[in-house]
Amino acid sequence: MAVDIHPLVSPWGRFGLYSFFIDAPEPAIVDTGVASSPAEGMAPALEALGRRIEDVRWILLTHGHIDHVGGAHALWELTGRRAQVVISEADAPLLRSRRAHVQNYLDVRARYLSDPEAEAKQTAMAAGAISGEMEPHMLVRGGETLSLGGDVTVSAHAIPGHTAGSVAYVVDGQDDVFVGDAVQVHGAANGFPGYEDPRAYRASLERLRDVVRPRRLYLGHPYRTADAVPYGVELDRNQAQQALQGSLDIEARVAGAAARALAEGLRQTDSAYSPFARVAEEAGYTGDPTLEPSPFFTTLHGYKELHSHG
Repeated sequence: MAVDIHPLVSPWGRFGLYSFFIDAPEPAIVDTGVASSPAEGMAPALEALGRRIEDVRWILLTHGHIDHVGGAHALWELTGRRAQVVISEADAPLLRSRRAHVQNYLDVRARYLSDPEAEAKQTAMAAGAISGEMEPHMLVRGGETLSLGGDVTVSAHAIPGHTAGSVAYVVDGQDDVFVGDAVQVHGAANGFPGYEDPRAYRASLERLRDVVRPRRLYLGHPYRTADAVPYGVELDRNQAQQALQGSLDIEARVAGAAARALAEGLRQTDSAYSPFARVAEEAGYTGDPTLEPSPFFTTLHGYKELHSHG
């Protein structure tokens, strides 16, 4: 049976957060926004569709970032604690612990951003945006098939890169593909693509393009084209291939600029992009690299790590 997909959009800061309702016999929601999203955004949107949030039986998390798992506990509570919460094994620590999000910041971005209040700010943000720490009901690594009742199944595919545990969920038979933030194109509000592991990110984009081949692709935010025009909430087959190939082309350009900067040797300067000012200049990036989630520094740190390990 064919199932309908309904986008559930929640605002948060400079970002639009996209979650999705899979209208199966055992209904699923993909990604949960932040703490306020389920009650303030999802419940009324589902009611307008003639559906009830209490009937949701699956909560499928594409990755562990705060704006995707922050509402998970609240949504689980609204289902009467009956929904199964699914996340990858690698990103599960981010569902279990608010502190893991703070540590994630301290481990990478704090090396490049000089803000003595950063840890306190990150701790406060995690406290407000994450509705509760919880243990997932199911851990996936890729290759699993979930039954959503009737003959509706969803397959999990490992697509690491944006995070170590990024997962795509595919509605089998109709090739609707939910990728969270694994297809960055030119990035979202910051205007720069964000990923932790460049090599894995590239391999995952190639897998999505060549193996998964979405008929419809659902992104986690309004990611942008080269002209800074946001993609829509649902991409058809041609738009999906365009976004995937565009993401690969952009990664190649960033990788080339990073390789040249790293070969020359990184230098600390008074530039806001330091020590990667050359990369920003070569890539034509003029956005504010300090705005959270600071994808510029997360991404360039990934290339630096690859370079240092040969």
